Amino acid sequence: MTALRLGIAGLGTVGGGLIKLLQPDQPLGQGEFEIVGVSAQNRARRRDVDISRYPWFDDPCDLAMQPNVDVFVELIGGSDGTAKKAVELALRRGAHVVTANKALLAVHGADLAKLSESHGGKLLFEAAVAGGVPIVKALKESLRGARPRAIAGILNGTCNYLLTEMEATGRAFNDVLADAQRLGYAEADPTMDVGGFDAAHKITLLAAIAFSALPDYEHVKIEGVDLVTLDDIRLAGKLGYRIKLIAKAERVDDAVSLHVSPALVTLDHPLASVGGALNAVMVDADPVGRLTFIGKGAGAGPTAAAVAADLVDLLEGRGGPAFARPVSALAAAARAAPSEFGRFYLRLRVQDRPGVIAAVSDRLGREGVSIESFLQTPGHDGPSVPIVLTTQPVARSALDAAAKAIETLDAVVEPPRFFPIEEADDRARLWS
Repeated sequence: MTALRLGIAGLGTVGGGLIKLLQPDQPLGQGEFEIVGVSAQNRARRRDVDISRYPWFDDPCDLAMQPNVDVFVELIGGSDGTAKKAVELALRRGAHVVTANKALLAVHGADLAKLSESHGGKLLFEAAVAGGVPIVKALKESLRGARPRAIAGILNGTCNYLLTEMEATGRAFNDVLADAQRLGYAEADPTMDVGGFDAAHKITLLAAIAFSALPDYEHVKIEGVDLVTLDDIRLAGKLGYRIKLIAKAERVDDAVSLHVSPALVTLDHPLASVGGALNAVMVDADPVGRLTFIGKGAGAGPTAAAVAADLVDLLEGRGGPAFARPVSALAAAARAAPSEFGRFYLRLRVQDRPGVIAAVSDRLGREGVSIESFLQTPGHDGPSVPIVLTTQPVARSALDAAAKAIETLDAVVEPPRFFPIEEADDRARLWS
């Protein structure tokens, strides 16, 4: 079998991990793959692997254009710029591309898949979603005979780590975030993670495969964890819930709805016990029912192993279309904007004075929002206190209207915040 010749662009955590997996003392280093070029921003940077034996390219685009590169491995990151240009160049000359770049694929995936099909190279991206969890391959291959109805999961390890640590240690969001940055779990600028955008990129890709639809990142409704407070963590726990950042895609008739939001899950829910930096994905499909995948969503080992899995597929003649079907067969699916209906958690901070609860209840009642439970924890210092309500099933539009009315009350000191509630038996439906 002829060895596949690799050009690797991006020598950070994942790139270094991949090179380690391809060393002669490793199972993948027995001659099936040959690294014929590498590229990164800084050649002199200290790394855990020796790159001096490989031809160096200052510009990843030059590496992508080398005729002896059978597979261009793009580990640069970013939805545009050098990563996009280099991948396009490689695909246009018929080379295969393996990438972990979820942002690039979520925004430009359809166009890149067209280039792949037009020029004969494969475009594979198992490592772009959930690290070492083989969810892309499962949707493309193992579940081809099933009809997915919904996908819901924890797709960002940074956010999951933050929420887990807040609950375990009782420390506030900013304190835990600072520790996560020192430990390398969070970037210096954590916006992509804590804002929910990273998870949105990933659910875009999973939805495209599961529902045979063109990737459509622009229509993902995104809320991050940056407004989740320690009070939310504590009060949700007293009510029997745990807060997780959930990314979800659901088929609604012939349309697709896409959401990323903090949500309350019951403690017996499969996602409630997924802690730390782990990822988890639940697939609800006919006729197989619910499947749950859990594993490490980042890091040198898991993500590099996912890249290597794609390389093995190419070596053995597998791969298929980027999104399981040719681009011409992917529907420009209507984007559903259904009335989000379900139970919600509503947190308020109000002045501690008589009549406040009655006024809040009145505004909720005017919009048809019924209260299921109420919780106020005594002992808070200062002139304001947090109170929490959970609702009976209601349309989110009604809750939106009620929240706006509540915000105008003099006793309310900050805008109301609410999250959906998911029960363990809701078949992975956060918004049904």
